[in-house]
Amino acid sequence: MGALIKLIDLTLFIFFFVIALAAPLIDSQTCLPRHLFPTALIDIKSWYGREYGDYLIAEKPHFFVGLVWVELLFQWPLAVACLYGIAAGKSWLNTTCLLYGVSTSTAMVAILSELTLSKRASERLLTMYFPFLGFAILAILRGLTSHAGKTMTIGKRPVLNRKKRA
Repeated sequence: MGALIKLIDLTLFIFFFVIALAAPLIDSQTCLPRHLFPTALIDIKSWYGREYGDYLIAEKPHFFVGLVWVELLFQWPLAVACLYGIAAGKSWLNTTCLLYGVSTSTAMVAILSELTLSKRASERLLTMYFPFLGFAILAILRGLTSHAGKTMTIGKRPVLNRKKRA
């Protein structure tokens, strides 16, 4: 089980690293003024929109802009915290992974529902969005794993070894 958790952590670390870079540099262009970004970043986002036919980026529907704000204000800090939690082996990693996974999966269900029900999305565009749902589910599963072999501590002594006081 320990090797599987390490593999999941490595996979999530790479995913969170990509999110930590892409959210403020690329995704934020959806809801912030374009003059704040260098031309190279604007060109990357424009190329992606043209290459994959992503009408959500081109048309900026209100629900999508709202989800990008949720990503920037809630999910991005959680992704950075998860990066640190994985690297430093923090005990709160499960909580941050669970929060990130639930928030991201909720957003991805809304986006994927729009893409599939509108019948405007190409299969290529769907293959760009579906992995995010998969990583969100992986983060949820990582968040639900237990700390086997670790004793929770409060103060200086383990909880299980404390004497009851009357």
